[in-house]
Amino acid sequence: MSSPFPYFAAGTVVKGFGRGGKDLGMPTANMDREAVTVLPEALHTGVYYGFGCVDHGSIHEMVMSIGTNPFYNNKERSMEVHLLHEFEDDFYGSELRIAIVGFVRDMSDFPSLDALKAAIANDVIVAKERLADPATASFREH
Repeated sequence: MSSPFPYFAAGTVVKGFGRGGKDLGMPTANMDREAVTVLPEALHTGVYYGFGCVDHGSIHEMVMSIGTNPFYNNKERSMEVHLLHEFEDDFYGSELRIAIVGFVRDMSDFPSLDALKAAIANDVIVAKERLADPATASFREH
């Protein structure tokens, strides 16, 4: 089986449940349903890393989840992107373009919110390490 990476996607940022920033301290940009429904099967439920930009702006590193987020018992598959950059304002309705270049881990449930937060913090560390690799960094401008 060939690698699904890189996988390029674009979509409109829509409102999610509002938990990323409030509960987790990791604000996420939720991509619209159309972006989710066209994902290839090879991009199964899990946590991924890559690059993203809003409205053709600066390119930032990102970590994202694809799936139903079992800790919150979500029923619909979603794409929640956390750009590793501090934004002054929300950007609902903006175009988000991403390049998914690698896989971090399978999606799983957690016994507590603190355990979920710890896993997400580790996901960010793993993503930053892998995105620093010159072979991966080459996808930044594509």
